[in-house]
Amino acid sequence: MARIHWADRVAEQIIKERKKEQYVCAAGITPSGTIHIGNFREVITVDLVSRALRDKKKKVRFIYSWDDYDRLRKVPKNMPKQDLLKEYLYKPIVITPDTFGCHKSYAEHNEKEFEEKLPEVGIFPEFIYQNEMYRKCVYKDEIKFVLNKRKEIKKILDKYRREPLESDWYPVKVYCEKCNRDTTKVVDYDGEYKLKYECECGYKGEIDFSKKGNVKLLWRVDWPMRWHYEKVDFEPGGKEHSTPGGSRTTSKEIIEKIYGEKAPVYLMYDYIIIKGAGGKMSSSLGNVITLKDVLEIYEPEIVRWLFTSTRPNKEFFISFDSDVLKIYEDFDRNERLYFGIEEDDDLDFKKRTYELSCINIPKKIPLQVPFRHIVNLIQMYDFDINKVVDLYKDKIKDDNDEKRLRKRIECAINWIKKYAPDQFKFRIKKEIDVEVNEKIKKVIKEINNILKQNIEGKIKIDDKQLHQTFYDLCKKEYIDIKDFFKSVYLILIGKE
Repeated sequence: MARIHWADRVAEQIIKERKKEQYVCAAGITPSGTIHIGNFREVITVDLVSRALRDKKKKVRFIYSWDDYDRLRKVPKNMPKQDLLKEYLYKPIVITPDTFGCHKSYAEHNEKEFEEKLPEVGIFPEFIYQNEMYRKCVYKDEIKFVLNKRKEIKKILDKYRREPLESDWYPVKVYCEKCNRDTTKVVDYDGEYKLKYECECGYKGEIDFSKKGNVKLLWRVDWPMRWHYEKVDFEPGGKEHSTPGGSRTTSKEIIEKIYGEKAPVYLMYDYIIIKGAGGKMSSSLGNVITLKDVLEIYEPEIVRWLFTSTRPNKEFFISFDSDVLKIYEDFDRNERLYFGIEEDDDLDFKKRTYELSCINIPKKIPLQVPFRHIVNLIQMYDFDINKVVDLYKDKIKDDNDEKRLRKRIECAINWIKKYAPDQFKFRIKKEIDVEVNEKIKKVIKEINNILKQNIEGKIKIDDKQLHQTFYDLCKKEYIDIKDFFKSVYLILIGKE
């Protein structure tokens, strides 16, 4: 029985459970630091499910929320001007300055860095900036509803706590009108839109949250509120949200018991481990790998393929070491399977995986030049991209072929310069400083003559024929083929 791709299976579940004209698929994150490739797993998971729904002729609204009205909880170590940022702790990240000096705020810097890369991998969500929603008082009625249901919500949350919340607990935080921090406590609520609060800075105030957007719902209440407000049908969550009693558990109970609505279809996604780039990713430590970093090494379709070919609830490696060579080989093979050039037992599943990996599915198989071969060629030609492209001028069928080849060459250059192990790096030597015996010299001269005639068009020889010629000439001169290759490599690149 043919396997059904996980994105199609989730799409079928959504359609079965929630019969609607248009389905809303949601993702989101707090831009409290650099958005890394682990965070990307959420947005591409939603993109793949959205695409699966569209393939079933369904209308889809794909929304991505930036929780940029959250407070700055800690300062990541990769951010400049640490002391300045520390002054903004507990203030909204949307009013925290961009210490890189290129955007309006700290939040916008982290958002735009990620947003600008998503189109490269064919992802185009509708962005919602939660600071705008809150500060424009869009959620005023939702906040009022939640405040009047706080006792029922407290009972749900207390079920999963070691100690119950305080009796005077409120599901909101107020950003102080004097110091802008959320170090406040609500002391009274009138049942409508006004509440009184006190701040640790000593300020006491009253606020009408239908007119002033300084009030924000706490996360475990904010999440189900937005499911209700946006009519969300599907939203995945990370491992930390998916533990029993975690925010997914409580949000599900709140949406079902307080709002009387079904919780969105859910999918837990696991962590991503970076191999060959050093250490475990941590936003707070700042040692993160971003989508931009990954796109420097992998073509966009291969980035998609890495996630498409792995179930979201399975941990996997993104490699920057020598595994990069195999990943390119595996993707190229999947592409050949799709176009019927090779066969496989699990053909339907792998063809679907390829479809979902493509930004635009090509009508014919693109030019495939093995990444491993490009790594050698680009070093042989001293990193001259045009010379390598020129080698394939007879095989390039259209602009897409050339665009792909150039992108693959650029990825190879980046990999060589940033991550490749030493055994893959070399430079062609300008002078010969190696002692070679006369028999091997004779064979090298014969090969040189054959290559010269090939260039002049007097003979035609391909790489397989040339490789066989090495063996034939060595056999004729009674030379061990290992000694021959060792000598040639020492002459060319100074390595065995």
